[in-house]
Amino acid sequence: MKFPRFEYRRAESVDEAVAALAAAGGDAKLLAGGQSLLAAMSFRLVRPSLLVDIDRLRGLDAIEASAEGLQVGALTRHAELERASLPGAWAVLCEAAACVGHLPIRVRGTLGGSVAHADPAAELVVAATALEAEVVTRAPNGGRRIPVGNLFLAPYSTVLEAAEMIVGLWFPPRRATASAAFEELTERAGDFALASVCAVVERDEEGLVSRARIALGSVGATPLRAWQAERLLEGSDGDDGAVSAAAVAAASECDPASDSHATAEYRRELVGVLTQRALRRALAAGA
Repeated sequence: MKFPRFEYRRAESVDEAVAALAAAGGDAKLLAGGQSLLAAMSFRLVRPSLLVDIDRLRGLDAIEASAEGLQVGALTRHAELERASLPGAWAVLCEAAACVGHLPIRVRGTLGGSVAHADPAAELVVAATALEAEVVTRAPNGGRRIPVGNLFLAPYSTVLEAAEMIVGLWFPPRRATASAAFEELTERAGDFALASVCAVVERDEEGLVSRARIALGSVGATPLRAWQAERLLEGSDGDDGAVSAAAVAAASECDPASDSHATAEYRRELVGVLTQRALRRALAAGA
């Protein structure tokens, strides 16, 4: 299928890209990896009059871990994250990136593009939600930092303004005892997940769970936090009873839809199973 007609401009800087977006008055799209955008254009789901190519911008593909947190540039490829050596709970980003599509998609697709696309099934979006990331943007007025939990409005819809560009994600520091795990189930390798779960846990000096973060994918209009499940786990020693109770709670907190791939009931049951798996692996890693 042919693309709709559009103008093309290659940006040489972030400021130039943002200015082009502003000048287009909301009728432009940023082009990086293009793995989601070009498919949407081919099906006429979006018809921008201008594509602003940011693929070759320098400085937006760095991965930098420090005591102040983890900075990941918006143009970081999924494959780069998959191969990265990240400490502690941040390593779950590598695990989630390895689950994205097939290798050609991971080689081209970018973290910023995945977040901006706002697909509730996107693995890295689910992991970023569990890790409580902040989305760093640039705009004509200077930009802002948006907690990832406040970014998504609905499938493929965010609070980003028309002339606002994601330049990276910041992940807050975690205790040395923090660990995480990502689980999903797909019909075939490379397919979108029927459901996914990312669990992040921290223990205190006595070995009790001091903090738990559980994010769910593919079972709502946006990535979801399983708040009740988190509260049930916190204060426990991570025993089987606490994990089972958290899994039951997580399954009850989501509202999946039925489609040709799975019923809502199956997806809800799947959340419970995946939550148990993710929590047990995360807790074992941090023991």
